[in-house]
Amino acid sequence: MDHSPQALPKRPITEGPAPKHAQLREILEELISTTLTPGDLLPGERVLEETYGVSRITVRRAIGDLVSAGRLRRVRGKGTFVAPNPLVSRLHLASFSDEMKAQNVKSSSKILLSARAVPPTIVAEYFGTDPSIQHVHLRRLRLGDGQPYSIDDAWYNGTLAPDLLENDVYNSVYTLLENQYQIPITEADQTVSAVSADEQQAALLDVSPGTPLLHIVRLAQSGDKPVELCSSVYRTDRYRLTTRVGRESA
Repeated sequence: MDHSPQALPKRPITEGPAPKHAQLREILEELISTTLTPGDLLPGERVLEETYGVSRITVRRAIGDLVSAGRLRRVRGKGTFVAPNPLVSRLHLASFSDEMKAQNVKSSSKILLSARAVPPTIVAEYFGTDPSIQHVHLRRLRLGDGQPYSIDDAWYNGTLAPDLLENDVYNSVYTLLENQYQIPITEADQTVSAVSADEQQAALLDVSPGTPLLHIVRLAQSGDKPVELCSSVYRTDRYRLTTRVGRESA
């Protein structure tokens, strides 16, 4: 990517009603939208200062605004990069892979743990099985266009899909459950909260410890059969939830 001054939008920054940092922010947003792609390095602060005749404080304010908005991300010692497009979930029942595909993002996974094991009590109670019965435990780092989006820590009902891990669980488990075991996910209860990234989560998601994360716990069923209990944490700059609400008439 050409980061020379000649490649930057030719728009003067003037004394006027709009603050200089706001004008520069608009220029950088244009650059992100028309020239750069997610993962590209933003031109350096000095290049921006010299090209637009503004102070370093103005440059850092404009960049900081775009970092806060999730358009850019800083990597210590490397620079500032265009952030991946955030994945928008509209609170309908879909797998991570399906949501990514719908927004033209290539999904992939890194398996962190896969095993049959005796689950925590809450899992056994949800599946309605004896506490000693083993179930399928699958923890995955979910990626979009090669960038980390979330960590899924899921338990699957081993009485319904005992050999689940012998299949391709790098991709959509929901597709496997429907096609291989005839137990399509038909409904789920979700609880959404905010948590702070611990050391392990921060390392996997490429954020600083203590960074706010979106925490979603999903209890999914196929008809009246409990199939999945999944606890996921998402980067808030790469994932957001939207929903439409209505007011019921009295």
